[in-house]
Amino acid sequence: MIPSTVRIFVCTEPQDMRRSFDGLALATRQVLGQDPRSGALFVFANRRGRQLRVLWWDGGGYTLLCRRLHQALFELPKPDGLSDRSVVIDRYGLTALLRGVPTTRKRRTSTSA
Repeated sequence: MIPSTVRIFVCTEPQDMRRSFDGLALATRQVLGQDPRSGALFVFANRRGRQLRVLWWDGGGYTLLCRRLHQALFELPKPDGLSDRSVVIDRYGLTALLRGVPTTRKRRTSTSA
């Protein structure tokens, strides 16, 4: 469905995951400085790194992929410079990003005095 030659931009600034098609298209323009209808994939994550949304214009409309992890975190690539708001990755980088990085949760224990 998605061409192998498509460019993939990962937004390095956390975004509100309540945004849908139009909100993420606006973030693509305002935050990334890109055209959301260019045919590229635009990847956005929330502050905690547990939710991810991918916006793609296929020529006839927007496609929105949503993914939420429960036992892992999305590890976004680091920008090269201080002002970089996005990082370009390839499809293998996207596959690794969507897989996430496992986390270990520590249980809270109550202490009695």
